[in-house]
Amino acid sequence: MCFRTILAGRRRSFIHQLIKKEMNFEFATASRIIFGSGRLSDIGAIARELGQRAFVIYGVENESYFKLLNLLNEIGIATHSFAVSSEPSIDVIETGIDQARQAGCDLVISLGGGSAIDAGKAIAILLNNPGEITDYLEVIGKGKPLRKPGFPMVAIPTTAGTGAEVTRNAVIGVPERQIKVSLRSAMMLPKIALVDPQLTYDLPPAITASTGLDALTQLIEPFVSNAANPLTDALCREGMFRVARSLYKAVHHGTDARAREDMALASLFGGLALANARLGAVHGFAGVLGGKFGGPHGAICACLLPLVMEKNLQALQERQSDSEKIQRYEEIAHILTGDSSAKAEDGIEWVNALCRNFEIPSLAAYGVSLSDIPEIVEMSARASSMKGNPLPLTFEEMQDILEAAL
Repeated sequence: MCFRTILAGRRRSFIHQLIKKEMNFEFATASRIIFGSGRLSDIGAIARELGQRAFVIYGVENESYFKLLNLLNEIGIATHSFAVSSEPSIDVIETGIDQARQAGCDLVISLGGGSAIDAGKAIAILLNNPGEITDYLEVIGKGKPLRKPGFPMVAIPTTAGTGAEVTRNAVIGVPERQIKVSLRSAMMLPKIALVDPQLTYDLPPAITASTGLDALTQLIEPFVSNAANPLTDALCREGMFRVARSLYKAVHHGTDARAREDMALASLFGGLALANARLGAVHGFAGVLGGKFGGPHGAICACLLPLVMEKNLQALQERQSDSEKIQRYEEIAHILTGDSSAKAEDGIEWVNALCRNFEIPSLAAYGVSLSDIPEIVEMSARASSMKGNPLPLTFEEMQDILEAAL
């Protein structure tokens, strides 16, 4: 009996469990998703339907960026460029809003990783909502709801990890307070998500690895979250299968077309899943650690992922031994290892082995020490992502995870 047949049987058993419960969920995403190698060439026709003057946010001045500008200029779309090379801060967003207004832009296009796309989503929505950015921010601001739809926005990812092209929030750094906060609204979903795997071909191995493991995290966490639903489950299963098949190849053979396509799809599926289910402890920690110590978000998630999986599984076995989340960790192991007899622990070891192969740094590489752990735990416990974890972790369990990550 083939692996896919066995897995199909497992899926039916999970569906049987789900139909015992009352179904109640929502699913929202970008108005239109365009996927395929070479689809960047369609941007002219897409943009022409949305506006006349494009505010182009980009991460790196590379071949893709200049191709984008040429394609827009060829059909008469005026452009004003704005560089966002790292996670956007409040100052960066405010500067972008001012420049877009002065240039008379009526369309926002983001080309880059999660930082460029998050900046684009924030700028697009705030261009059409009055007041200061802090009026709408969580934690440090007033947290007021955004009332008006933003300017039309096209998100074009050049990495395969964040899935930001189909999420409804933007992460914004506040360096002076060493934290990250979110601007959040369903109206922040991009009008168009244009995903072209060819744009990821020139990513260096280290970035391919960290963003790819971020994508895997954003497939595993929604799958075991307390808000999983049948639609996100299907996306997570398919995405995890593609990561298992192709992440190693994408890192070590960067021009492998199928591997890059698989990872672009996995990233997209992860974004769809997290936007419509929840994340968990990995992201609960990662937001705090990124705000206080910096470091690439994907690499921090990669470092924490197997440790959180291990602690979650242990806690479930000790406190909720009848939980179907334990079965889900077993299914994750089946998908990742390709072995229908694999145990949940085998899936955790598969992730561990991949992190070792990719030489993912420990948290100590970013300056985290034992003395920092109590404060990190206290802050992480309040993080919104932590609320999606399959079960609440104790402070001691959270400390164990961080100590093991040093």
